[in-house]
Amino acid sequence: MTPLIGIEEEYLIVDPWSRHVAPRAADVLAAATDVLDVVHEITRFQVEARTAPSADLGELDTRLRAARKEVAEAARSCGLAVVASGIPVLGDIVPIPLTDDVRYEQGRILYRALQDDLSICALHVHVDVPDEEQAVYVGNHLRPWLPTLIALAANSPFFVGRDTGYASWRVISWGRWPVSGAPPYFPSYADYELALRALSQSGALMDPKTVYWDARPSPSLPTIEVRVADVPLDVSDSLTIIGLIRSLVVTALSAVAHGDRGLPIPSEVIRAAYWRAARDGLGGDSLDVREGVLVPARVMAGRLLEHVREAAAEAGDLPLVEEGLDRLLGRGSGAERQRRAHARTGHLAAVVDDLIEATVA
Repeated sequence: MTPLIGIEEEYLIVDPWSRHVAPRAADVLAAATDVLDVVHEITRFQVEARTAPSADLGELDTRLRAARKEVAEAARSCGLAVVASGIPVLGDIVPIPLTDDVRYEQGRILYRALQDDLSICALHVHVDVPDEEQAVYVGNHLRPWLPTLIALAANSPFFVGRDTGYASWRVISWGRWPVSGAPPYFPSYADYELALRALSQSGALMDPKTVYWDARPSPSLPTIEVRVADVPLDVSDSLTIIGLIRSLVVTALSAVAHGDRGLPIPSEVIRAAYWRAARDGLGGDSLDVREGVLVPARVMAGRLLEHVREAAAEAGDLPLVEEGLDRLLGRGSGAERQRRAHARTGHLAAVVDDLIEATVA
């Protein structure tokens, strides 16, 4: 049976005149009367759209496009705009304007200055799994491929007025948190539970929802949640990433069913691969952590496709994933598009204008 998928996409609210992020998410949410599942986020210039679970990528495509369109129309009715970018391009946002919420205030007290520039937008993909234990072992199998997903989805090269030199500054910014990035390798479910108890004792966890690893058993749903990707600029890229992630999960579940709990690749190696993927994106080399060698990022994308080809074909997703990956590799990631927009004029305002247009194109 093809697993159900649920999607969350986070967007930034911007002032189309100044092109800065605007702390008016509450106004947009109030205007988005037709959107049933769009909610606030940690900052007052972000919103999050969620889809109902579906096994059909075409249906998810329709739902994501509808959500983006309605959020954009709600923003427009308030004299604002919405953009799909992994991090704000322009704006005076440090420290961030926190949304009024007891939980966010508790986080401010616990994590302190870590929250000052927490203004990141991601694509979260929930894929059904039989239970939490299998989700942990699936995470082991996903670890080697998470850097490739980072490169494919990279969409945050500029941060509040400067070029960071990275394709995904969101990944670097987020990596400073105590429980973030790739999950550790867990040889058993008991080891996973022991780690969570130790993290709780350390104070690094406020609650189960603050286990922010990029592949984690959902704290509230029977899914594995994969949260490694910048929110893509183009919905078609979102669907390509979503299809690859579900195929990765299905491939991993098959391996787990045969007693394979994944390769115990050292966390330090995965961390280095994360850094390289976030820095260079699709335009450079990536570390194949299974062999410990650098290869072109586009070659790693091809290896990922071959790894999941059978699962994608069985789900009926292979044509969409192949075409989407070809298109993405041909025109580049969101980060490359942002830099092309900047190169045309030399002004970051042009980047924001292009983001506004492309988010709902």
